[in-house]
Amino acid sequence: MQSSCRRLPDAFRSLESPPVGHSGSILVVDDDPQIRAVVRFAIGREGFRVTEAGNGKDAIEAFERERPDLVILDILMPEMDGTEVCRALRRHSTVPIIFLSSKDDEVDRILGLELGGDDYVTKPFSPRELVSRVKAVLRRSSEEPETSDSTTLQLGDVRLDPHEVRVFAGKTELELTATEFRLLQVLMTKPGRVYTRDELMTHGYEGTHFVSGRTLDSHIRRIRKKFKDTGRDPIETVHGMGFRMRKEP
Repeated sequence: MQSSCRRLPDAFRSLESPPVGHSGSILVVDDDPQIRAVVRFAIGREGFRVTEAGNGKDAIEAFERERPDLVILDILMPEMDGTEVCRALRRHSTVPIIFLSSKDDEVDRILGLELGGDDYVTKPFSPRELVSRVKAVLRRSSEEPETSDSTTLQLGDVRLDPHEVRVFAGKTELELTATEFRLLQVLMTKPGRVYTRDELMTHGYEGTHFVSGRTLDSHIRRIRKKFKDTGRDPIETVHGMGFRMRKEP
């Protein structure tokens, strides 16, 4: 952590462009006040309202009080770590979450089956990159995903409604994040067609240039887990190529 902290103040000087007006609120959760200051400065310059919390317990209270549009969440913290906070929020909210991680190899755990993060940034980080990711995640969560004709997609008893942004497996509604919804929508548009990872990253993560193949794989695994909880497995991995929606899920 110390090496990250020494590098972070220099990042203030990298934000040379004037602030741009945005509406919305961001909850920043990190036990390091210096990191919170860097994030507050970078995000605040873009016009976002920033609320801070220094531990997981305070983060839950701040979320209930402020109802932010996005959460930037550190992993290692006292009074509930970031994974516990994410699980607590996901019980009743699909708010976009960007994790702050100290290690790249934590990505599968952060964005994996049991959590539901929308993106992650590794420390030490570039404030400019963090701002870009915040904008991209918010854009994905606020824009209504579109298919080629914006009609409801039906495959067996799996139904995706692009207008209400809802997905049903039989009578069970799946709680998908905005990113998960968009990826599923791409796959359902042409059942049986194999989409490469590059194609899914292009069509499923509109407006961002920072998505890795591991992030995509984690999101696909999470979608499949939600389907499997209903007794279905409609997404198939085509090894060495990509993913496809089964014609008969």
